[in-house]
Amino acid sequence: MTLRNRRERYRSELRAETLTAARKLIQEEGYQGLTIRKLATRMECSPMALYSYFADKQALLTALALEGFEKVAKRFDSTVHRDPLTAVSRVLLDYIAYAEENPNEYRILFLSVETLGKLKLSREDLQERNPAFGALFKRVEACIKAGVLQGDPFAVSTVLWTAAHGAASLLITAQQFPFDSRRLYAEEVVATALSGVQNRVVERI
Repeated sequence: MTLRNRRERYRSELRAETLTAARKLIQEEGYQGLTIRKLATRMECSPMALYSYFADKQALLTALALEGFEKVAKRFDSTVHRDPLTAVSRVLLDYIAYAEENPNEYRILFLSVETLGKLKLSREDLQERNPAFGALFKRVEACIKAGVLQGDPFAVSTVLWTAAHGAASLLITAQQFPFDSRRLYAEEVVATALSGVQNRVVERI
């Protein structure tokens, strides 16, 4: 391994270690407890060492969000079905299941202004470079090409994602909500959302 390769590997490993430590610090102390200085102390390195990877706290939070999107997308990789509508349903249910299995991480990624709210993404970013949204978008496009959905694929994807996000948020925050079956609730939300977009042309938003 060349010196350059060793340096790149070291930088990659330190960056991953920093994100892991930041995520744990947020879980313990909340967003207000996360500072570059406190994170450096925990990692036993200088703040300047971390600033060489992340310009500020917001850059660190943005990196956490992007990494989280990739983790969610990996869950979708096995969601393949010949019926494109069933594939969309499975992606949405997998998204909700991810939130239930990783509630703290989901809150960090999708229920915080500090991460998702500050992340500037164009439509192209969401469709092509955000692996979580992109996975849903591609399956929605397949449905439109097959004629089972109509309208603008970005708009359809956003409406469906909104339904799944709402269900996921309720499931991880309202722990005492009187569901007979949490799984059945998720399935009904997804089925109702899909039924809605099947029966109308969703225009560009």
